[in-house]
Amino acid sequence: MLWIEGPLSFLEQLCIKSFLDVGQHVRLYTYGPVTNIPEGVEVRDAREVLADDEVILHKRTGSPALHSDKFRVQMLAKVRDIIWADTDAYCVKPFTTENGHLHGWLAAHEINGGVLALPADSATLYDLIDYTNHPYRIPHWLSPKQRRPLIDMALAGETPHASDMPWGIWGPRALTWLLRDNNEARFSQPQDVLYPVTYRDRRAMVRSNGNAERFLTENTMSIHFYGRRMRSFILNRFNGIPHPESMVGRLVEKHGIDPHAAPLQKKASTDDLVDASDE
Repeated sequence: MLWIEGPLSFLEQLCIKSFLDVGQHVRLYTYGPVTNIPEGVEVRDAREVLADDEVILHKRTGSPALHSDKFRVQMLAKVRDIIWADTDAYCVKPFTTENGHLHGWLAAHEINGGVLALPADSATLYDLIDYTNHPYRIPHWLSPKQRRPLIDMALAGETPHASDMPWGIWGPRALTWLLRDNNEARFSQPQDVLYPVTYRDRRAMVRSNGNAERFLTENTMSIHFYGRRMRSFILNRFNGIPHPESMVGRLVEKHGIDPHAAPLQKKASTDDLVDASDE
């Protein structure tokens, strides 16, 4: 996991605690001071993986999602036997992989990297590192309509940087395209394993009558909370505290998290790393 700096809210605490409570080790990389970290977490300097002068912000939104996308693949390449998880990934049961792959379908045509493991010999991992190390490279996975103006800029001597390109350039679209291109999409888990609650149904997790548990199956390992969207909804509708009768409200009680001690607050976009699929 990665958190640039600043306090964790109850939502990140909940996700981290969910891993600890099923017996999984949690390593949290940070660039600056972070408070409200649950006991038992291994905190490491993120510069071990990627220097802070390499932080890339998306120019239109100010989001550090590009950096998050680059960081996770660098981490997978440098650290053995590790699985990446976003700070909005709730652990239902221990994450396991028999072949080094752990990624899953978020929708019918999209594989997400909110939970991600790739073996050392994965061609997709190599390609992701190559693309994220070359931010002026125009990706193949963009549509012709998106690629054309970027190519025109490059031909005019104004090659665009990744931060100027469409949102999520190194996110799920990249992962999906490369896994398919390298014949590794066959290792992706069905949607109910890592992303049982769809983006369309996400608000069911924070509504008192949402009954979001109905989407879970016996195969579910994780629940994706759609970080930025979920934070915004809880903040605007419930003043930063989850409804006690919602799925999230029941889960914070289950794991002994006091949301009043770490409520969601409005923050600068660089305070946390959002999932690139949330836009």
